[in-house]
Amino acid sequence: MPSNDMRRSGGQGIALVAITYVYFLIFAQFAFLRRLADSGIAGGYLKPVMAAMAIGGILLSLLAPRVRRWPSPRLRLRVALVACSAAALASLFALRLDCFLADSFLIGAGLGLLTVTLVTNLRLWIGSRHPLLNVALGTGVGYFICNFPPLFSASPQAQSCAAAGLCLIGLFLPLSAEALNDEGPIQQKNSVPFLRALACFTALVWLDSAAFFIIQNTPSLKAGTWQGSNHLWANGILHLLAALTCAWLLRRRGLSIVLTAAVLTLGFACLLLLNPGGVLLASIFYPIGVSLYSVALVAYPSLLAPASSLAERGRQAGWIYAIAGWAGSALGIGMSQNLGLVPPAFVAAAGAIVLFEGPRRLLNQRRRELIVTAAVLLAALAVYFVLPSQGNTVQLSQIARGRQVYISEGCINCHSQYVRPNTADVLMWGPAQTISEVRSQRPPLIGNRRQGPDLAEVGARRSPGWLKAHFYNPAEVSGTSIMPSYGFLFSDGRGDDLVAYLASLNDGGSHQHDNAIRQWRPAAAAAAEADADSGGQLFHLHCVTCHDAGGRTRLQALFPRVPPDLRTGPFAYLPPSSEAQQRLDRLAQIAKFGIPGTDMPGHEYLSDKDIASISLWLSQNTAQSSPNK
Repeated sequence: MPSNDMRRSGGQGIALVAITYVYFLIFAQFAFLRRLADSGIAGGYLKPVMAAMAIGGILLSLLAPRVRRWPSPRLRLRVALVACSAAALASLFALRLDCFLADSFLIGAGLGLLTVTLVTNLRLWIGSRHPLLNVALGTGVGYFICNFPPLFSASPQAQSCAAAGLCLIGLFLPLSAEALNDEGPIQQKNSVPFLRALACFTALVWLDSAAFFIIQNTPSLKAGTWQGSNHLWANGILHLLAALTCAWLLRRRGLSIVLTAAVLTLGFACLLLLNPGGVLLASIFYPIGVSLYSVALVAYPSLLAPASSLAERGRQAGWIYAIAGWAGSALGIGMSQNLGLVPPAFVAAAGAIVLFEGPRRLLNQRRRELIVTAAVLLAALAVYFVLPSQGNTVQLSQIARGRQVYISEGCINCHSQYVRPNTADVLMWGPAQTISEVRSQRPPLIGNRRQGPDLAEVGARRSPGWLKAHFYNPAEVSGTSIMPSYGFLFSDGRGDDLVAYLASLNDGGSHQHDNAIRQWRPAAAAAAEADADSGGQLFHLHCVTCHDAGGRTRLQALFPRVPPDLRTGPFAYLPPSSEAQQRLDRLAQIAKFGIPGTDMPGHEYLSDKDIASISLWLSQNTAQSSPNK
């Protein structure tokens, strides 16, 4: 298409808006985070990296309208696209933490420069025939591409390359460089002042980011919203249709109606996420709400804001993307990390901000009544919250204090507390909790990675003494453990609090689970392949930390009850030696699941063959005593 025709039709602007959204969503929100995880950047290191991105985004959003070195909008846009492409390609390499910090800053800076430059000068490239429709097309197409199943499900390397490639395509678009005469906002009903628009967009981005983080980090919600091709195709179509509807609403009804529709649909989706049964409906309302405000987030600073000059339009765009875009997103993610849900009170607060015009009119007409009502409510809150607290400081229980230690020490980064239903988890780690039980925690600690065992029912599998010994020296009581020592926690009592919390993670199990353990035997094929020599090697690797090769205990001082001497016994938990097969099976159960009520831990993660080999070696190399010896 010739460049003049492309400009008149708005093809340049549509492509640039779509590229910007794809880069932000597919790369900055998905691929880059997965690259960080693959590189071992997690826990306490993740926040500084993401903070660097936010700092870069805020800085360039605010500075872009004020930089005079590159007056040409085409040049600025191309510099931003080059920076974004370079940042995406740099993430493909195995970087150190400091390099990831620099790359994250470059991502934010590139996006800050790109978004503010684009919307400030969008009238150059969006076309004059149907500018609002073209903005909607760019937004809808961008979201549709992001939900394209092969791209959404691709590796982070492929997603990074795709984002970089789209930026390079944008670099070679035939962009107009002629001066722009600001023509003021497009006439529409009920125009929205800048400060109110800023507050509304901040509330909406905050709401969206919180919901996005919760869905992304909750397996059951993620499976019901954007996992699988059918979900992705449906999301893409919903985004596109909602974006086109937004263009019609902006033209016919004005921005206030769009903001109202966005907060209602997005808020309703957040409330539906509180109930597992509402996930399907949430997967419909969430993309609709996101696309409604996303179109407005581009259209307002570029076409609708009441700016008197191009410079003012740029400054307004900078504040919107710095505060609403970057700060609002960070606040939403932080809230969901701490609470694990979007509180209904916050949904109501966001709705009140967006629907402020109604309350404002009410305030003007009924000011005296509202002041009296507010005074009564404040007095009631003071009586309820302030007065009872005087002289009655609430003391946290040891278990509650231990939970705080668990959170502050980042245990969630290596241990989950979520037994996946209908999987091998149930036998290894204990009965599964229901979603409602998980959601009742504040905040939920289900985790999203497992470098160590699941801890949902650890109090049923490990004694307080074993847990304490493990914190002091993990490798001493678990021979293959890579966990660092946390012995320093016991110097001020935090270690005892943490042990108390972990010991409390035991709901008593279930008869069905207990029966499954008692009936468990190594698979027949695994038992047939058992090898005593391999069992001896496994014993030396996993069991010698409590029992050395000759049967003498090494950790007598750490446990109130000394582990038995395997050379002589007695063995109170084994059948008589005459019942050889029963004895072999019982040895396998003890090696696999430990002995509840004692300090003997299980080795749930070992295979049936390994367990059968250990039990075979034990049957041949330990005392063949009766239980009463």
